[in-house]
Amino acid sequence: MNRSLSFSIILFLIASSAPLFGQGCSDAGFCTMGAMKPDQPFNKRVQLKLKTMEVSFYRGSTSLTPIIYVANMDFNFALNSRNAFQVKVPYQWVTGQLANTQSIGDISLCYTRNIYSSDRFDLNLSFGAKLPTNNSNTMAGPNPLPMYYQTSLGTYDAIAGISLINRKWLFATGIQVPLNQNGNKFDWHRWISDDPAEQEYIQRYPNSTDLFRGIDVMLRVERNFRLSRFNFSVGLLPIYRIRADVITNFNGVRTSVDAKGNVAKGLALSWIVTTGYNFNARSSVRLLVGHKIEQREFSPDGLTRELVSSLSYAYRF
Repeated sequence: MNRSLSFSIILFLIASSAPLFGQGCSDAGFCTMGAMKPDQPFNKRVQLKLKTMEVSFYRGSTSLTPIIYVANMDFNFALNSRNAFQVKVPYQWVTGQLANTQSIGDISLCYTRNIYSSDRFDLNLSFGAKLPTNNSNTMAGPNPLPMYYQTSLGTYDAIAGISLINRKWLFATGIQVPLNQNGNKFDWHRWISDDPAEQEYIQRYPNSTDLFRGIDVMLRVERNFRLSRFNFSVGLLPIYRIRADVITNFNGVRTSVDAKGNVAKGLALSWIVTTGYNFNARSSVRLLVGHKIEQREFSPDGLTRELVSSLSYAYRF
């Protein structure tokens, strides 16, 4: 068995057997777009490849019972040496105590421009959008499901970001701005069930009726260690919700506060570790694991991944 095949099998076994959770992102997805992506390459000696196709498989557990699985197709098209366009198309499954749901997830589009390049570092700027694939109101019988079970956030989002990359470091920052209210109607007060245990359990989910998600700002700080074929990185990813989520509560009042007085804004902080292997100039594999070490107390959008992993294969041509 050759060395490349052995390494890919080892990565697969690690990803399959370890307790893999969380996303290491806001989960709304903008920190895996364009200039904000983790583990970006910096190698001036490798010839430019005009296209990259990346296939990834993701598993994330939430703070409640739902577990999220995502198969993602990520296409990058280099228009020339300074301009590139990215398209991400995910298919998402959610399994949990209340229901099992699945469908195509929100589609990401991103344009990236290299605004400065030298032998020491690159500076890249990105603009993009996320497009909803449904109105985020999947039902379980007569009951609207919580956002935890939705396969779409149900909003059009505008995204922008900038990054500085050199051989050892990646610094990136970005902003994600939802432009509309989604169609979710979940309110545990209105949940219909004859099961007392389910009626008690449902109250653990935050109400999210007519959710208008807040604005997120992210910062990625990442230290990379690169060898001829292997690469390894460690980093921190703080995401701050600077404008609070707004929902309609049981009394019909628009609010950003839950019954305990928690406001739907604030900091979510994760650490991220990646390891990768380049088979050659065209193909590579990567394993990413992230753990959320600080969480917002009130998250109507259901984005409460705690530990994340994704295993991906990239082909450049």
